Amino acid sequence: MLKRTVATAALSLIGSVAHAQSSVTLYGLIDTGITYANHVATSTGHSSLVRYADGVAQGSRWGIRGKEDLGGGLSAIFTLEGGFNSGDGTISQGGALFGRQAWVGLNKNGVGSLTFGRQYSLSRDYIHNYAMGHETPAGNYAYHINDLDQLTSSRINNSVKFSSANFNGLTFGVLYGFSNQAGAFSGSPTTTTSTTTTQGSSRTFSAGVNYTPGPFAIGAAYTDIRFPGSATPAFTANIANINTGPLRDLRTFGIGSSYLIGPGKVWGNWTHTQLTQIASRESTVNNYEVGGKYAFTNAVSGGLGYTFSDLSGEFSGKWHQVNSFVDYALSKRTDVYALAIYQKASGSNVVNGHEVPVQAEIGASSSFIGNSGTGANSQLAVRVGLRHLF
Repeated sequence: MLKRTVATAALSLIGSVAHAQSSVTLYGLIDTGITYANHVATSTGHSSLVRYADGVAQGSRWGIRGKEDLGGGLSAIFTLEGGFNSGDGTISQGGALFGRQAWVGLNKNGVGSLTFGRQYSLSRDYIHNYAMGHETPAGNYAYHINDLDQLTSSRINNSVKFSSANFNGLTFGVLYGFSNQAGAFSGSPTTTTSTTTTQGSSRTFSAGVNYTPGPFAIGAAYTDIRFPGSATPAFTANIANINTGPLRDLRTFGIGSSYLIGPGKVWGNWTHTQLTQIASRESTVNNYEVGGKYAFTNAVSGGLGYTFSDLSGEFSGKWHQVNSFVDYALSKRTDVYALAIYQKASGSNVVNGHEVPVQAEIGASSSFIGNSGTGANSQLAVRVGLRHLF
């Protein structure tokens, strides 16, 4: 009897140790609400829109992350994360099951991690920390137009990534995304004849550094995507109603900083994005953003932000955007919020011999609201939303 009791206890202990060394976590987020926009494009011009809008503060998602302790400070890690639309239950990111993230790798304490799969660029990892889209529930309405500077939806297929450990506030990383196409290591354009479309390929290089010694933080990153239109899903070449593509190269550099002041925080960033067409003509987008937020109580916070976007080169245009929010936390995992976003565009471009005025477009993707439509160069979006984390 004693031997049986000891054996049972030993097996229980072994099971407990094994469980402690490995962990798998299911997590997710659902963001939903109602949005009103005053000017949205229609087939005849523009009109107002009231819509159910999903994934504004943050994209709705579910995921699984895991870690296995391999001993000696070494562990195996993975993340599988998929996006979805709570309005109709469809899968986001082009229909990929784990379209947000899908990677596996190794992590060494005091050194960093080496991971493989579909992963975020370093522009997203480091610069988005200093943007209103990350800091507040203004989210995807506050990120710069169509995310050309890769601050939020910069997911790179077939990539290898090194992310350093934290060295007294200093972190850095580098990523390379393979084209996976024979004879086109640097990528190739997608081509279409009268009857056939030949899928090209995309190659990415990204690197960044961040330093957070205390209440002050600063980061910088560079991302170069060759043939962004050949990625799956493709990276956009549009900014509002201007199509700058087809692109041979999208190169973006950004720098951002923030400072904590008691219950408040201020931040700013600048991004410089070069859009080079396959025909070698080039346009440049500079985004300048400042913002701040303040926690009035443990549950109530609010803030303001401003972004100026300047497109020059082959195409031109200017956009001024003001972002505001109020957020009320019902618990640590659930909050309700209200947003008011206003954008004003100016300028025009000659397209097919006709002068086309620049339109407004709020959002990190045209799928959120879309451009303001013919005859309108401004856009106002007002939203009430609910966000729940699990």
